[in-house]
Amino acid sequence: MAGGRVQWNVRGRDAVRRNILIVDDEEELSEIISDMLEEYGYDVRVAKDGETAFDLLSKQAFHLILLDINLPDGTGFALCQELRKGSTVPVIFASARTSETDRITGFDIGGDDYLPKPYSMKELLSRVNALIRRTYGFQEEKQLSFGDIAVNMTARTVKKGEEILSLSLKEFDLLAYLCEHKNQAISKENLITGVWGAFTMVEPSTLTVHIRWLREKIEENPAKPRYIKTIFKVGYMLEVAE
Repeated sequence: MAGGRVQWNVRGRDAVRRNILIVDDEEELSEIISDMLEEYGYDVRVAKDGETAFDLLSKQAFHLILLDINLPDGTGFALCQELRKGSTVPVIFASARTSETDRITGFDIGGDDYLPKPYSMKELLSRVNALIRRTYGFQEEKQLSFGDIAVNMTARTVKKGEEILSLSLKEFDLLAYLCEHKNQAISKENLITGVWGAFTMVEPSTLTVHIRWLREKIEENPAKPRYIKTIFKVGYMLEVAE
């Protein structure tokens, strides 16, 4: 087999830092929330509109999204609906819109919690902590290492040497799926189902593009991949030494 020795490293949950995305055009409020969450161990990014939010989501994996409903370029409802087409990341709606209809809409389209403005920082922190616990539990940190690549399955980060790689949500999901099935030839159909879901219409060409992007980020020579191998007439395999 090609590549370095595989190691699954397990560490306590305290080593895991969760990434949170705040989507809100109230910049002063976002800054206050960001400072508070970072003080309690979270890594936080802020987007003031939907376009910026999707740009960040395409480049980085997040564990939770705090989402306002009224945005300069649309609504948080529309953003959540689009997000739910390919992601189950927890969403807390935080909005001055407090009608029963808005709350029901928020839950119906895939929101996990609804926090009316104004709210206290203490309540916000409590709800964030509770949703993180419900979603991810107190799981131990699981990391797969091969060559100079380290894939942290729990924190959803990838390092190449000392460099932290920037992967989109689906790029990481695809790499994680390959890691979980290392040294196994996986058909294109099973990869698409495992990463995008059984009821999502995804063309094989989409998978091919994501495989190419992954190779460009983790392989020394993407044209002659050392790890992500194409299996003729089957699909792909993450080939690593045991």
